[in-house]
Amino acid sequence: MSKKQPPIITYKGRSLGIVLLTAAQLLIGAIHAFFGLLLLAGENLSVLPATAAYDVYTFVFGLLTLVFAVFIWQGKKMGWLGMIAVSLFVIAADSLTVLNLPSIPGIPKFPAYTEIPYSVLVVYYLSLRHVREKFLM
Repeated sequence: MSKKQPPIITYKGRSLGIVLLTAAQLLIGAIHAFFGLLLLAGENLSVLPATAAYDVYTFVFGLLTLVFAVFIWQGKKMGWLGMIAVSLFVIAADSLTVLNLPSIPGIPKFPAYTEIPYSVLVVYYLSLRHVREKFLM
């Protein structure tokens, strides 16, 4: 007797994990790109720390996240590599900020406590064998 595998939930030929990851990354990318543009435009957002490095970081992070989310949706290797790289960078930069070590000036500590676990989950999911093989083969 062979074990039957449970049916895989898909949408437009993509696994539920890829659908959820893409949707989350598109939302995160759009939010960061929008606020990065506001910060770069010189808007006075008193609740956000404002340094030139953080302004550029926020905008570039948002754009890269959007681009790599689209590539992930399209099943491209560059999407997988880019999302892993961006997530690892976020883990490193936010960890340095939480530990009060030199990092990008202006990164707020409070969001880092959620960004680090989220980025770890992204790296973990993308490193699963069945996901990794889909993008690297």
